[in-house]
Amino acid sequence: MTDISPYEALGGETMVRQLCARFYTLMDTLPEAAACRAVHPPSLTRAEEKLFEYLTGWLGGPPLYTDKYGHPRLRHRHLIAPIGKAEIEGWLLCFHKAWSETVPDSPLSRSIVDKIDALGWHMANRPMETS
Repeated sequence: MTDISPYEALGGETMVRQLCARFYTLMDTLPEAAACRAVHPPSLTRAEEKLFEYLTGWLGGPPLYTDKYGHPRLRHRHLIAPIGKAEIEGWLLCFHKAWSETVPDSPLSRSIVDKIDALGWHMANRPMETS
């Protein structure tokens, strides 16, 4: 039996494109994502394409992002935007919702979401507000 990548197992390019499109639609429309949306430019087209390229390679598909831009250095690349608790929670809300609408539930799916959660919180570049 040949091992297949998460990218292939979860639906490949079609799934990743659908996920990214839904993600940015949610970011543009959910009030809970307003803080996250505010740190993006007016058009989300470029961000959507970059997320597609990044997730494609991160999930084991073609290394589209690294071929174009080199090592992701995600935290460093995002230092231009203030990212705190509200931004992260909004981003993760959109990702979770888009993921659950696009990718069937499975142990593989859940393990990827856990990694995305950790990555989201790793992006913080300002102190977390206390409640």
